[in-house]
Amino acid sequence: MEIEVREEGDVAVAAVRGSLDGLTAEDFEARLGGEIDAGRVRWVLDLAALDYVSSAGLRALLGGMKSARGQGGDLRLASAAADVERVLDLAGFTSILKLFPSLDEALGSYAE
Repeated sequence: MEIEVREEGDVAVAAVRGSLDGLTAEDFEARLGGEIDAGRVRWVLDLAALDYVSSAGLRALLGGMKSARGQGGDLRLASAAADVERVLDLAGFTSILKLFPSLDEALGSYAE
């Protein structure tokens, strides 16, 4: 898994590539948690290049959302591939996390 973080105004965008699973979830949580603790609390995760998410990955996403919301921010998802979106939906995460079809829509949601 690779994470590339950039700023889009006052929103941090993390492009996540590869697999978010038992081998990578801890690193993902540490990276995102460190960024949130440093004051970056408004996030969009660009999942266009994420090809697999396991239960450990789902827990990491949930932990990131809770951390961001706990500090007055949020974590939103964008551009999930069909297989990843199906896992998120089956696990009930689409009712917890906001999932947008595109990165632009996810970024625009912060302006509402």
